[in-house]
Amino acid sequence: MLLPLNKVEIPSGQRIIFKDINWSEFEQILTELGSHRNTRIAYSDRQIEIMTPLPEHEFNKITVSDLIKIILEEMDLEFYPLGSTTFKNELMKQGIEPDDCFYIKNEGKVRGKKRLDLSIDPPPDLALEIDLYSRTHVNIYEALGVPELWRFEQGKLEINLLENGKYVQSEFSAIFANLPIKEIIPKYLNQVQITGRNKTMKEFRNWIKANL
Repeated sequence: MLLPLNKVEIPSGQRIIFKDINWSEFEQILTELGSHRNTRIAYSDRQIEIMTPLPEHEFNKITVSDLIKIILEEMDLEFYPLGSTTFKNELMKQGIEPDDCFYIKNEGKVRGKKRLDLSIDPPPDLALEIDLYSRTHVNIYEALGVPELWRFEQGKLEINLLENGKYVQSEFSAIFANLPIKEIIPKYLNQVQITGRNKTMKEFRNWIKANL
């Protein structure tokens, strides 16, 4: 690399973009940055974006992920959470690190795998992105074939379902079709900041049990 990335400091909530980066250089950047970091990476059209999230972003991500896990547990659906794993496909020249992601329908196909290759493995069934100061790279998720993408922006949840290779906004989740996801997830996310995490999670679990 011409630029020693381990000497670059990105303030929280900021991003840097490198253009005209080929695939081998993208792989080299991932190696140099390592896996133990707090940055997020997106790669498409020979351009790489490196972003450092704010504490508010991380709080929202963790809370929403915990709510999703409660639903999956109460529905007795096996799932494989992979957080901000780097998903990439060399043939498509695309790469992304979601805020969180879950294998649900395809959980059995990736269970126990230490490394995933999207040229042979399926993409996660659900990806989560918290948009505070940067926009989700929807085109990358479309190219990788992620069936369902949730985007949080300005406190609202947007559900995107993949149809014929393009996302279509939906009022309902394909995974949790019988639940008013767009209403209950933002509601309980806000409630955590008012009544506290533990109390809110217990109330949410009880609500899910009563409404399944």
